[in-house]
Amino acid sequence: MTVLMGVVGSTVYGLATEDCEPAVLGVYLADAEEVCGLRGPTALTRTYVSPDGSLTMHELCRFATLALEADPAASELLWLDSYTVRTEEGRALIDVREAFLAAPRVREAYANAALRSFRRVSSSPHEDRDEFSGDDELAERTMRHARSCVRLLRQGRALLTTGRLVIDMSAQREDVFAAGRLATFNPKAFSAFVDKELAALGSIASVLPDSPDTERVNAVLVELRMASLRQATEKT
Repeated sequence: MTVLMGVVGSTVYGLATEDCEPAVLGVYLADAEEVCGLRGPTALTRTYVSPDGSLTMHELCRFATLALEADPAASELLWLDSYTVRTEEGRALIDVREAFLAAPRVREAYANAALRSFRRVSSSPHEDRDEFSGDDELAERTMRHARSCVRLLRQGRALLTTGRLVIDMSAQREDVFAAGRLATFNPKAFSAFVDKELAALGSIASVLPDSPDTERVNAVLVELRMASLRQATEKT
C-alpha cells in the first residue's frame, strides 16, 4: 500500500531545464502476510526503481532507515509542498519529520552527496571557450552535476541553520546555474568554491540535535505496522 508519494528532483527545486524529466518518490507498506513470513527481512529492506529510473519506491522500514541517516534523496519526500498520494499513514511520517534529523548526520550526508556530484563534474578543459554550445553533451553533463553539487550544499546549510529543508530553490536559481557555468569554463575556480562551501557546511552552528529521536520514529513505525496487521487480520 502506497502511503506517501510525490514529485521530486529539479522540477520541485525550481531548477528544471527543458530536458528534465519529472521524478517520483514514494513510500509503501509491504503486505502484512509477507512481513510476517520468511521473506519478512527482505520485504522490509526493499526499494523498487522503475526501469527508466523515473519512479523510486521505498518500503516503510527502508525509507525510515535512509531518512534517519539524512539521505537527501530519500528524506526530501517528507518536506514537499504537495503530494500525489498522502494517506493518514503518510501524514504520520510527515508529522515526525523533525525526529529524523541530527546535525552530524545531516553534515555528513549532504557533504557526501555533494562530493559525489562534484566528482562527476568533468575536469576537461573548457577555460578557453567564450561561448557555450547547447549541443555540447559534455558541457551539459558538467553543468548538471555542478548544479546538483551546489544545490545539495545550499540545502544542507539551510537544514542545519533552520531545521527545515528548503525544497523550492527557484529564488537561488541564478546562483546555482552560475555555479554550473563556472564548473564548465573554470573547473579550478569551481573546485575552490566547493572546498569553501564544504568547509562552511562542516563548521556552521546548527539548531539540530546531536542525534535523531529514534524512539519517536520507532513508535510511529510500530503503530503503522500494527495497524496494517490488524487490517489484514480483519479481512481474513
